[in-house]
Amino acid sequence: MDWLMGKSKGKPNGKKPAPEEKKLYLEPEYTKSRITDFEFKELVMLPREIDLNEWLASNTTTFFHHINLQYSTISEFCTGESCQTMAVCNTQYYWYDERGKKIKCTAPQYVDFVMSSVQKLVTDEDVFPTKYGKEFPNSFESLVKKICKYLFHVLAHIYSSHFKETLALELHGHLNTLYTHFILFIREFNLVDPKETTIMDDLTEVLCSSGSGSGGSSNGSGNGSSAGAQNHVKER
Repeated sequence: MDWLMGKSKGKPNGKKPAPEEKKLYLEPEYTKSRITDFEFKELVMLPREIDLNEWLASNTTTFFHHINLQYSTISEFCTGESCQTMAVCNTQYYWYDERGKKIKCTAPQYVDFVMSSVQKLVTDEDVFPTKYGKEFPNSFESLVKKICKYLFHVLAHIYSSHFKETLALELHGHLNTLYTHFILFIREFNLVDPKETTIMDDLTEVLCSSGSGSGGSSNGSGNGSSAGAQNHVKER
């Protein structure tokens, strides 16, 4: 199940870096757009007398469906020609199959790998049990963490490469709301390594630190990490 292995590689560049492209999704007129002002920090907390695995399973399945739906709204613009690699800002992601083979693929291929694999897991009764009395596997939490990592990649790609299309469809409020809810959920249960989400720390800081009920700031590595990585192309 170790589909994606963390691996980064700096690409040397002797030339002066090109000016960083302005990130449209960070414009205040767009970041303030939400479909609800609900305090998501309260929503993601584990309710009393609810089993942790049940809560993780329910929310993970819901996020999978919502992120899949959000991606479907721009999927016609995410093609092998427009997105020749699965890129998010300065990071390029590769898919690793179950044998550990590294696969360079286009963004739509990568997303298809993610959604197909997650769909298989969330509908597997041995992994996401729905029948009363059926136990969760010992590997359940680690699988949820992997699922959330992949879903984060998809959300980040939508912002990085398809925010203009999302804006044209007037779905940026939905995207911001989904991202905020998802980030606060994975933070609440430490489901994704902060190093993995650093690439979107600037957006997370804006959406989650104040008006979204996060109760705190980001992990503090956003601006410094972005500046340090500006001259490199990372591979994962």
